[in-house]
Amino acid sequence: MLDIIAPVRNAAGACSRRDLLRVGALGLGGLTLPWWLQAQASAAEGSVRPKSVVLLFLGGGPSHIETFNPNMDQPGPGRSLTGDVKTNLPGVAFGGTFPGLAKHADKMAIVRSFHHTDSNHSTAVPYVLSGGKSFSGGIGSVYARLRGTNDPRSGLPTTSLITAPDVGRFANARKRVIQGSQPGDLGAPYAPFQPDGEGPAISNMTLNMPHGRLDDRRNLLAGLDRLRRDVDASGAKEGFDRFRQQAYDVILGSAAKTFDLSQEDPRLVAQYDTSMFRVGESEFRSCSLGSQMLMARRLVEAGCGFITVQNAGWDMHASSGNNNMSLASGMRMLGGPLDKAVSAFLADLDQRGLLDQTLLVITGEFGRTPRVNKNGGRDHWANLSTLALAGGGLQMGQVIGQSAPQNDLPASEPIRVENLMSTVMHTLFDVGKLRVDRTAPRTLLDPIERHAPITELF
Repeated sequence: MLDIIAPVRNAAGACSRRDLLRVGALGLGGLTLPWWLQAQASAAEGSVRPKSVVLLFLGGGPSHIETFNPNMDQPGPGRSLTGDVKTNLPGVAFGGTFPGLAKHADKMAIVRSFHHTDSNHSTAVPYVLSGGKSFSGGIGSVYARLRGTNDPRSGLPTTSLITAPDVGRFANARKRVIQGSQPGDLGAPYAPFQPDGEGPAISNMTLNMPHGRLDDRRNLLAGLDRLRRDVDASGAKEGFDRFRQQAYDVILGSAAKTFDLSQEDPRLVAQYDTSMFRVGESEFRSCSLGSQMLMARRLVEAGCGFITVQNAGWDMHASSGNNNMSLASGMRMLGGPLDKAVSAFLADLDQRGLLDQTLLVITGEFGRTPRVNKNGGRDHWANLSTLALAGGGLQMGQVIGQSAPQNDLPASEPIRVENLMSTVMHTLFDVGKLRVDRTAPRTLLDPIERHAPITELF
C-alpha cells in the first residue's frame, strides 16, 4: 500500500530520509520510484514525436449514416433519418445533429470507406481498440510499451482511459471498452491509467483515507495541499536530485492540477459543458462527455500521449422492451452532447496551438445497417463503419474513400482497422527511427510496418 502522509520531522525539525523516500515512491499509473523516471528519460526518445492521440470511442456502434455520411442525395433507407447539415467544406454534409461540428469540417478528415467484418459487440470492441488482430492489447498499451509508461518530463502516465459513469445498459458498453483497452500479453504495467478511480494505479493510492474515486477531488486535493505545505515548510525539497524532485512534483503539482477542473476558466468549462443533456435508457444521468473531453485536453497538456474517451449508448436498434433507442431519438439524445463537446475540444485545441500536436479519432466498434428496421432503428453492420479524424498535423479538410449508393459497402479501396492503427503509430512515432531502436520488440513493430497508414492523411 502506498500512502501520501505528512512528513515526520526529527528532533532538528527535518523530515526523515525514510519518509522522503515514501513521497518519492508514490505510484501513479506505472510511476513507482524516481529511478523509474530516470530510466524513462532515455526510453525511445529519439523516435517519439511530440504529439498525442485522443480516441473518442462511441460504444454500441454509431451509425455512419446519421453521423458523417448522411447520403441525402440518394433514394432509399441509406439516407440519414435526422437529415443533414452543410459543412464549411463545399459539397460535404454531416448528420443533422452536428451543426457545431459542421463548422469545424475543415479541421477534420471523414473516412467513408472504413470497413471490417465483425458485427458482434464482445469481439468487435477489442478488435477495433487493439488495431486488428495483430496485438492482444489496446493501441494505448502498445504505445506505452514502445514509448515507456510515463512521460519523462512530467512523469504522468503515457496512456489513460476516461470513462463515463455507469447507468443502466450503458454500463455494458463501458465494461467492453475497459476490457478492450487492457494490455493483454504486454502485462499490467502498460494498462491505461483511469482517473475515475479504477485500475491498479488508483487502488495503490491512499491519502490518509480510503482513496474512493478521483471524482471526489475535494478530499484528494485537500490531502495533497496538506502534504505540500508540510514539505515546503520543512525545506526538504532542497537537495532533491532531478528525478526525486520530479516524482515529488508529479504527486503534489502536475497530477493534482491535471485532475482539478476548477483550474479552468468557467467560461471555457461552459463551452464544454454537456450536463444539461440527459442520457440513458430507462435510467438516466447528466451527460459527462464535455468534462471527459476537457480532461482529455488537460492530459494532453500534461504529457499523456494516448487517451481513450469512452462514450456509450450508440446501439440504436429500437428493440422492444425499452432496451435500445430508435435512431431518431438516440441521435437527439447523444448527437447533441457529442456535437457540443467535440466542437469545444477542437476550438480549444486550435486556440491553444495544440491542434497540430493532437490527433482526435472518432469511431466505434461498427456501423449500422442501411436498412431501417420495423421499429425505426438500425442493426449491427461492420461493412461500413464510422471513422472521423481531426488535427494531428495531418492533411485535414477532406473526405477519404467513398461508399456505395445505398451506404452499405465501400465503393473505393476499404480503409481497415489495421490502417487506422498504423496511422496512429505513424502520428506518434518516427517509425523509421523506431525500427532501429533495439528496445522496441519486433512483434510490435512488424504489424505497424506491414500495414500502411491512411495515405491521404500524410
